[in-house]
Amino acid sequence: MSVMSRGFRSLLMGELLSGMGLTLRYFFKPKVTLNYPYEKGPISPRFRGEHALRRYPNGEERCIACKLCEAICPAQAITIESEPRADGSRRTTRYDIDMTKCIYCGFCQEACPVDAIVEGPNFEFAAETREELFYNKERLLDNGDRWECEIAQNLEKDAPYR
Repeated sequence: MSVMSRGFRSLLMGELLSGMGLTLRYFFKPKVTLNYPYEKGPISPRFRGEHALRRYPNGEERCIACKLCEAICPAQAITIESEPRADGSRRTTRYDIDMTKCIYCGFCQEACPVDAIVEGPNFEFAAETREELFYNKERLLDNGDRWECEIAQNLEKDAPYR
């Protein structure tokens, strides 16, 4: 580029004018920013958020204590203890997830033969202490009860991928 050409471009401020044109173009376009706590964007049905244990429609918990989720968890974040019932079936007595170890890979959800453990749509579960991120069976069942409608819809939408 010659000295004359550079001098001519700097005299006309071509870069400044093209930058101002770009600014004006975006100034009049609709805004993409969301007012977060009050407006929320769409969440994919395959999103993996806070864990939940589901129940059958009759209220009985789905988990059959097969321990596949515990075995497949790469972070070893799941701990399950079970005992047989009077009718011969097994159910969990303890189902703990250490959310500080969890890597949200979704293997537990994929391994479960009865869709008992799922990763729900909730992504707003901040905690102030580490102990609040140790989920026990009661908390997981409460999450399942709270998010059951959304979880069931997401499992229906996700069915072609399973």
